[in-house]
Amino acid sequence: MERLAVKSCILRSVGYDAAQKNMEIEFSSGLVFQYAGVPAKIYADLMSSDSVGKYFSEKVRNRFRARKIGA
Repeated sequence: MERLAVKSCILRSVGYDAAQKNMEIEFSSGLVFQYAGVPAKIYADLMSSDSVGKYFSEKVRNRFRARKIGA
């Protein structure tokens, strides 16, 4: 999945697969997690947020099933 760089202290890049509703997050640490069942609106709102890290923490983290896919 292609990820786009984001300006954030905790996130490095974000990707989204609309067909599967999967969102990939690469953290500043280099760890990559995939979040399942994420609606397109959540991805769009994350990418347009003034604070990508805050939006992720409030709307994605601990709300969608996550699995580590890379480091």
